[in-house]
Amino acid sequence: MKIEQIYTGCLAQGAYYIVSENEAAIIDPLREVKPYLDRLEKDNVTLKYIFETHFHADFVSGHLDLSEKTGAPIIYGPTAAPEFEAIIAEDNQIFEIGKIKIKVLHTPGHTMESSTYLLIDENGTETAIFTGDTLFLGDVGRPDLAQKATSLTQEDLAGILYDSLQSKIMPLDDSITVYPAHGAGSACGKNMQKETVDILGNQKRTNYALNQPDKESFIREVLDGLTAPPKYFGMNVAMNKGGYESLDVVMDKGLTPVSAEDFEAFAEETGALILDTRSAAEFHKGFIPNSINIGIKGDFAPWVGTLIVDVKHPLLLVTDTEMEEEVITRLSRVGFDHVVGYLKGGFEAWKKAGREIDEIKRITPTEFADQFTEEATVIDVRKLSEYSAEHIDNAYNKPLDTISEWARGIDDSKHFFLHCAGGYRSMIAASILNSHGIRNFTEIEGGFNGIKKTEKFPTTDFVCQSKTL
Repeated sequence: MKIEQIYTGCLAQGAYYIVSENEAAIIDPLREVKPYLDRLEKDNVTLKYIFETHFHADFVSGHLDLSEKTGAPIIYGPTAAPEFEAIIAEDNQIFEIGKIKIKVLHTPGHTMESSTYLLIDENGTETAIFTGDTLFLGDVGRPDLAQKATSLTQEDLAGILYDSLQSKIMPLDDSITVYPAHGAGSACGKNMQKETVDILGNQKRTNYALNQPDKESFIREVLDGLTAPPKYFGMNVAMNKGGYESLDVVMDKGLTPVSAEDFEAFAEETGALILDTRSAAEFHKGFIPNSINIGIKGDFAPWVGTLIVDVKHPLLLVTDTEMEEEVITRLSRVGFDHVVGYLKGGFEAWKKAGREIDEIKRITPTEFADQFTEEATVIDVRKLSEYSAEHIDNAYNKPLDTISEWARGIDDSKHFFLHCAGGYRSMIAASILNSHGIRNFTEIEGGFNGIKKTEKFPTTDFVCQSKTL
């Protein structure tokens, strides 16, 4: 028997590849299925089943393409109602793969169809659980995502999740290995550990959610501090439940080269948003006017989903050389299937064609220290938790994920400085502000991490809730 965790860091997502004898199973596959097909061919095994723990909100699963290419059936837990052919398993139903068995444990709460898969090895020993978003390392799945699909409140769902954990997970042996669907960085939980595999006994001892004295306490603690989920989550659920275009089709459409001479006209004709995926260091020196920068080398897909919101919005890409396919793949993982083309030759081709170029004013932390005065306005786009831990005295906290709300209140007649933790998010914010005609600002390279090294700024570790811009 072989269990392989296929972890994708930019989504903090774990898929699982399981082999016994000449048969295999895959749990929660990602959108691009070629790596799985390559593994199956290399191991000379047949994919027998595709298991889905639930209808995912934070990414589009590869279940449909994988089933189409292999003939393997898709399995969901009880109460799931996909709009395509699938096996809807009963609670405690067992599926055999080679000499091992996978038992379905219906564990509703995160969503009502959520299920955990219990692996029983060749010797009949309960060995591992694949928990999806029911149980994470250090946390449990947030119970507020399925509200719109049911008449249940988040408190109702949290209570159901408590019952699932107590009746299905906690009675299992401490030695069982826990394989969750996500790790630290995912928006599907709030307190996840950086580790991606653990034993159940350790989680019973250390996971705050498993150590609540009663259901009421569990509900209170699990719901405390939850922020609003990214707006694209609902659209990803709909795609996972209702179906989507094959990634092959999405890739064919997206890999359409557009010359620098035709690029602006093509953008206007298609209504496309120009998405520049180069690094902040490159983007600020020159970019196509009104383009938005979300660098591929960062939390790219989650930020695209958070800020662009509509997965059906057409996109035109500006990428580093030969990165078009990678960018389209990552966009497809969160349901953005409407890439209509990319700038042929990249930004260098745009410059050589003599097209109009815009810039973002960026300075180093040392230059910021030299220019800073007590009257200066500073906008910190980090999360509230980061800002609360430490920030520049009198800085305004305006998190990037709410920029569509706070950007409207910016007075462009008054200069301000803009920073995040390291420069990635602040350049995203800078590009969005710039596209809205807000230009009287200076972005700080290296962000708060660099600013602190100058040792010239008084900082504080409390939040002034009444401070408004």
